[in-house]
Amino acid sequence: MILKGFDNTRYLHEQTREIFARMGQFDNKLYLEFGGKIMHDYHAARVLPGYDPDVKVTLLQQLRDQAEIILCAYAGDIERRKLHGDLGITYDAYSQKLIDDLRDHGLWVSTVVITRNTDHPLVRSFAARLESRGIRVVRHGATRGYPGDIDVIVSDEGYGANPYIETTRPIVVVTGPGPASGKLATCLCQLYHESRRGVRAGYAKFETFPVWHLPLKHPVNIAYEAATADVRDVNMIDPHYVEAHNGKIAVNYNRDVEAFPLLRAIWEKISRAPCPYPSPTDMGVNRVWAGVMDEDAICAAARQEIIRRHFLYATAHVRGSSEEPAVERVVTLMKSLGLSPSDRRVVQFARKAAEDCLREGKGYRGIHSAAAIELRDGRVVTGKNSPYMHASASAVMNAIKALAGIPDELHLLLPHVMDKIVQMKADILQNKYASLNLDEMLVALASCSTMNTVAEAAMKKLRELRKCEMHLSHIPSTGDEAGLRRLVLRYTCEPVYASNDLYVTE
Repeated sequence: MILKGFDNTRYLHEQTREIFARMGQFDNKLYLEFGGKIMHDYHAARVLPGYDPDVKVTLLQQLRDQAEIILCAYAGDIERRKLHGDLGITYDAYSQKLIDDLRDHGLWVSTVVITRNTDHPLVRSFAARLESRGIRVVRHGATRGYPGDIDVIVSDEGYGANPYIETTRPIVVVTGPGPASGKLATCLCQLYHESRRGVRAGYAKFETFPVWHLPLKHPVNIAYEAATADVRDVNMIDPHYVEAHNGKIAVNYNRDVEAFPLLRAIWEKISRAPCPYPSPTDMGVNRVWAGVMDEDAICAAARQEIIRRHFLYATAHVRGSSEEPAVERVVTLMKSLGLSPSDRRVVQFARKAAEDCLREGKGYRGIHSAAAIELRDGRVVTGKNSPYMHASASAVMNAIKALAGIPDELHLLLPHVMDKIVQMKADILQNKYASLNLDEMLVALASCSTMNTVAEAAMKKLRELRKCEMHLSHIPSTGDEAGLRRLVLRYTCEPVYASNDLYVTE
């Protein structure tokens, strides 16, 4: 069931006030590094139920006249075609989507910086696409001397070798499509150039997780470790904060803590003055905990997110897009909280339905797969694969029937329409598996709704599946996955393929 534990209005009030206060510490020029995701922050929305995944955009809209955005894209992520976990698209495609979405909200992306730029064809193509649409692209190379030689780093051979990015507004938000995009290096380059121009610019970090004043082993903070297991982030007590604040404890993560002495030395070299921050935690402006209304709901959601990450990394490993240490790391985190995969409620139902499908000898072409969806009212609906539909399509069909109060035996898809689609897939398109995947089923449902008022009523219930939990007994096909993403179902799956075929087109 979907619980609410977060108040966006209260959070926005506190967060806006903190950013303005931080800007006032400098000469009306603040480079604000946005860690995590500036939009589509579905991890935060899952861990903090009620959190608007685009609440940072609402925040920026309140600062619209004073802020511009620099988007950093790491060339290495573009080269290896890294995927956005929630949307399933490459980072270069997501960068373009992000620019479009920010523009739609009236926000100005002034520059795209390609960090650690290379001459790779995919990187050149990405830059060319942006420049052909009138977007300013700046290319930054790796910083010479980094990390050991500060004299070279803070010189015309280091930060000075990268071009200065002209900005016109007092708040410059520096963000990227994901972690390790080169945001900090871009901010420091700008601080160097601003200093050369006589401007006392400042820097601050807006990082939602980990939450600094929560315990180290709080489920919300452990969920952050699970989410970043692939980049090996580890939460830790910030020793710099403990020392600066007379033993008071704050939680940060290893990369920020380890980099802080170097960052402080670079800052002081650039500004020729003491660093204004005694610790990496003090650099942060995040006030996310101001929005929490129900900590029990937050803790429960965080535990579920950790289990969800277990399935995501295990599946990615089977697909060849994640390494085994990430899987092992999440298993360790689950054990630290006494969690198991079956503590995700829909997992039990999906596994049971798949076992029933096998025992009953049903399924299709030797595949006995199933899926389960937990509706907002707590009911769980299952679906199994058949000669007509994939398991995910069947589960969604059964879910909207349940929501609309339609008897199970009543067909929403006209039998003759289903027969023709399956016949076309098998005889004309020569598909080995002719049953409908979820994406195809949704199109068929829309078509049948023009002739069937019951189907039309059921189709309207698709909206109520948004953010519902779902589990599949197998890795979904491409067509199933596309439909699941469109419906915004929070799905996981067992890390096994539905068949032994190596090449499946749907």
